Amino acid sequence: MATGLRSLVESGTKVWLDSIDPDFLRVNRERGATGATSNPIIVADILKTGRYDNDLARIAEQSVDDEAVAWQLTDMLVRQAQQIFLPVFQSSNCDDGYVSFELDPLIEDPALNLPLAERVQRYIELGRKWSAGHANRMIKVPATPAGIAALEALAAEGIVLNVTLIFSPRQYREAREAIWRGARKFLQSRGALTTFKSVYSVFVSRVDVYTEKHVPQLSAAAQGQVGIVLAKCMWRENQEYWAAHPTPLRQEIIFASTGTKNPEDDPAKYVAALAGSDIETNPPATNEAVEAGARVLSRAVDQLPPAEVLSEIDAQVDLAELEEVLMREGVAKFADPHKALLKLIGQKRSTLAAGTPR
Repeated sequence: MATGLRSLVESGTKVWLDSIDPDFLRVNRERGATGATSNPIIVADILKTGRYDNDLARIAEQSVDDEAVAWQLTDMLVRQAQQIFLPVFQSSNCDDGYVSFELDPLIEDPALNLPLAERVQRYIELGRKWSAGHANRMIKVPATPAGIAALEALAAEGIVLNVTLIFSPRQYREAREAIWRGARKFLQSRGALTTFKSVYSVFVSRVDVYTEKHVPQLSAAAQGQVGIVLAKCMWRENQEYWAAHPTPLRQEIIFASTGTKNPEDDPAKYVAALAGSDIETNPPATNEAVEAGARVLSRAVDQLPPAEVLSEIDAQVDLAELEEVLMREGVAKFADPHKALLKLIGQKRSTLAAGTPR
């Protein structure tokens, strides 16, 4: 009997890694992982190992600034990951084997306070730039007002999209409808949706962090279940929507933020609860915990808590407030790691230029 990540894959879930570290990708590819995602934290963690100092020094010799170095290194690392998963992409006829490339988080930086129209245009321009020439690269766009406003134009150009930072059904629906409008435009101009692909990254554990702080009156049965319930409901709605709007490739939910934040929780809490479909992007530590525990995971994605728990969540959790708080926090968590990456690159450039050991 399969255990760990193998059992998760056998339950019907695709495992996409929350990492683009090539060593980690190769190990988990053997365990059944079929895709990956990147972000500035992941890139910074790889650079901290020193393994890419020579590449950094080579790129820095071109006299580009830290921002340009960051994007060239990110592009290089994502390209390497794409090569690892390219056989999956080819054997699945474009339905799997993707690596997500996150667009500039500073577009949403509150400190810059860019006008909405400028932010929308930046997403469109960068989506075009970083998707060009890449078969199995997904462009990751946040479900902010500007990000959602850019989706229709990006989908109309046939760009494969991963909508991230989704906390509420409202965000999911707006993103889905924008992408479908763009897909119809693409269909009119190209005549087929053969490679049309979209995924919707629903963040799970951060919701339970929110309710523990802001909705402490929830019963023990409901507390810690809200993120799972919202994710499962969006997954079910997504299944129903695309059944009514059939496409050659699957338009899927990604269950993201599946690492537990409460040290008393089972580290596989979210992984097990969401097993069965569609995609999970589990942090490396969560995947290792699942492997080490030799857990046998089976389909649970379509199982909801008892009716009284669902009624309590409906009555006690204000989804508009939840979305507002988590998006405000999420935008900060979106921009700050990129600033930290730029700082790290600046430090490394100085150290390497001085010829001091890393």
